Amino acid sequence: MTDILPQVRTAEPAAEARTRTAAPAAPASRERRTATSATGTRRRLGPGRAIPFARLTGPVLVVLVWWAASASGYLDPRILSGPGDVASTAVDLIRSGRLQSNVAVSLQRAGLGLLFGVLAGVVLAVAAGLSRIGEYLLDGTLQVKRAIPSLALLPLMILWLGIGEQMKVTVIALGVAVVIYINTYASLTGIDRRFVELGESLDLSRLQFIRKVVVPGALPGFFVGLRLAVTASWLGLVVVEQVNATKGLGYMMFQAQLYAQSDVIIVGLVVYGIFGFVSDALVRAAERRVLSWRRTLAD
Repeated sequence: MTDILPQVRTAEPAAEARTRTAAPAAPASRERRTATSATGTRRRLGPGRAIPFARLTGPVLVVLVWWAASASGYLDPRILSGPGDVASTAVDLIRSGRLQSNVAVSLQRAGLGLLFGVLAGVVLAVAAGLSRIGEYLLDGTLQVKRAIPSLALLPLMILWLGIGEQMKVTVIALGVAVVIYINTYASLTGIDRRFVELGESLDLSRLQFIRKVVVPGALPGFFVGLRLAVTASWLGLVVVEQVNATKGLGYMMFQAQLYAQSDVIIVGLVVYGIFGFVSDALVRAAERRVLSWRRTLAD
């Protein structure tokens, strides 16, 4: 009997340890039972597989409702023209070449503003995100600029740069740069410190650290900022093209407002919407290609 007691005492802690070790397995099994339907198949919790061109469903639905309201007489054509009148006006503008010339000028302004703004935003974000001195010098100023709308800067920009193309491109670039900076800087400062310590332990050079740690860590935030920046460039374009402009979509829409031509205004809005949708789709495609190593709910 005395020989058995020590064995029992030693066996009891081992049994308790096995019980404690096995205890967490019970919730997992309950989760598996919960996630499994009555047919024995696992329940899908994600949004499902993406359907090509399914994002066009919303705009198409809006056009159908607009057409139905116009055809039934609920919309006054003097206030909002119907889809048929807008399409006819668009054809006339294309035949006369007026739409193409204005679109070309607007694309040039938005493209230059987007290019300069993205370059400036990335440089500022890298300088502030990788250096305390850069952060102290830049971040506060850019946070203040973020709170100031671009429209409020127009009087000062006109005073400094006049009313020409330089002012228009600068205003667009300022709005784009702030958006790019905010998102890229947030991604840079959000990189896990353990990766930095790992790079230090591997004795990486500054260039290797940027290429292998900083760039992959900042790319998701950069693409989010790029999508917002494309939208910001179009919004800035609408503002600057109504300030002493003689060409551009905004100028065309402003002139149509003076003559109560709602169909011309809607044509301009549709063109803005198409450019915004297409540019966002292009950025999404580039993001999926560059960040193909990620597995997200959007895939």
